[in-house]
Amino acid sequence: MNFFRGIAANEFFISAALGWLVAQILKTIIHTALTKSFVAERMVGSGGMPSSHSSTVCALATSTCLQFGSASFQFAIAAFFAIVVMYDAIGVRRETGIQAKVLNEMMELFSHMGKDVSMEEKLKEFVGHTPLQVLAGAILGVLIAFVVNGFYS
Repeated sequence: MNFFRGIAANEFFISAALGWLVAQILKTIIHTALTKSFVAERMVGSGGMPSSHSSTVCALATSTCLQFGSASFQFAIAAFFAIVVMYDAIGVRRETGIQAKVLNEMMELFSHMGKDVSMEEKLKEFVGHTPLQVLAGAILGVLIAFVVNGFYS
């Protein structure tokens, strides 16, 4: 039971977890509003607005800064972790999603042309983020960290 009490008392863990959870809920609501259909995968899936990856790591980095200060090694680790995650979301993972969309369209086209293509399942297109999605997630994470830090103070 001490393990769960420890997690509940850990403002860094709570900030990061709430950053992820709130972003995933908002992502699902926004996706449902835009497409007029509920897709349960959005609750746990990557990609979309806002970036839950950015929200999570920015909540963690902000909590670390608030607790240990900007000159601490703890903040340096958390901040660079956040930078790498957000850079990856905009870069490699976004490009992967764009490529998946093109490949899915090609497979569909080949299928309509009567070509024998093995298309068991479409490639996942929601994997990366636009810079705006990452920025929105980052702002959300920072705000959540301030709220959580205020609660624990």
